[in-house]
Amino acid sequence: MRRIGMVIAGLALGSVAGCGDDGGGVRFHNPLANPAAGPPAGWSEGHCEIPAEAAPGDVSTPDHVVGTGTPESCTGQGVIDAVALGGTIVFDCGPDPVTITLDRPAKVFNDADPDIVIDGGGLITLSGGGTTRILYMNTCDPDQHWTTDHCQNQDHPRLTVQNLTFADGDSRNETEYDGGGAIWVRGGRFKVVNCRFFNNDCADEGPDVGGGGIRVFSQYDEQPVYVVNTTFGGADGYDNVCSNGGGISSIGVSWTILNSMFSYNRAIGNGGNPSEPGTPGGGSGGAIYNDGNTMTLSICGSLLEYNEVNAYGAAIFFVSNNHDGTLRIHDSIIRNNIGGSWHILPGISMHEDTRQDIANSTIE
Repeated sequence: MRRIGMVIAGLALGSVAGCGDDGGGVRFHNPLANPAAGPPAGWSEGHCEIPAEAAPGDVSTPDHVVGTGTPESCTGQGVIDAVALGGTIVFDCGPDPVTITLDRPAKVFNDADPDIVIDGGGLITLSGGGTTRILYMNTCDPDQHWTTDHCQNQDHPRLTVQNLTFADGDSRNETEYDGGGAIWVRGGRFKVVNCRFFNNDCADEGPDVGGGGIRVFSQYDEQPVYVVNTTFGGADGYDNVCSNGGGISSIGVSWTILNSMFSYNRAIGNGGNPSEPGTPGGGSGGAIYNDGNTMTLSICGSLLEYNEVNAYGAAIFFVSNNHDGTLRIHDSIIRNNIGGSWHILPGISMHEDTRQDIANSTIE
């Protein structure tokens, strides 16, 4: 069954509640007092099959353990050092939930272990403290050591984050590699499993910057980023915010999103992309901002609701510039997303000729 509500096309809906009304966004974020108390990972009603390549990484024989059994032993510096070495990383911080606050991003080095799995065991929150991005991987950043002459298309590093909460990341002070409030990735492969993204921020404005939670570029051989059983926002007060793509943002990247939840995320820029005259640009893709050419956004067993925008795509902004992309939505619900215009389907902005594969889903 496919149920479609009213299609809104070419109708400006005015200002967005909670997002400002004069060309700029309004933020309400203070660092969360207790991120562990937030909504659970994933959408409980999502039951789509998980392919083998999207499964969690094996952490039975870790290479590095952060902590020695107490919360005090688990430090931001310990996380930074472990990520720099790569390999399989787990935590020993005691039996209770722990928040580890970083004062700068943990950065993946391209010539360290080609496989990096960071597993929080469901107990660990990595926090940017409202001042810094949390995690960074970039195969084309010479400071992280180039390993090939085709850095934009190499098969490593292969980064998996799982059983973690990412909270209070903030990349607004980043200038060279902007966007990605919690995580910024370019190149190699990237996968997210059983995670939560709360209260992360990136740039307030701009036509092509995005990803309050995650920003991704250039995955190896155009393979998709997998997002499995993961929550972005999930409740009022846990929203991720950026100029575009409150939850996730990418350029030229395919995504496969399974059994996940995007709600209460906000795109607070204004003027779209390209920017309308007299505006700073942005404000598209309350949950997801997906721009590029031949790419696929595949969503299965997922819920997108109560996301907000100022410009386009209250839930999803999916623009295939060469008109050769595919939007696939199965067994999912997209509803009650707020604001914006140019909605070809309710809450979804895309070219009218975009290939659609929609099945057993509610879009209203």
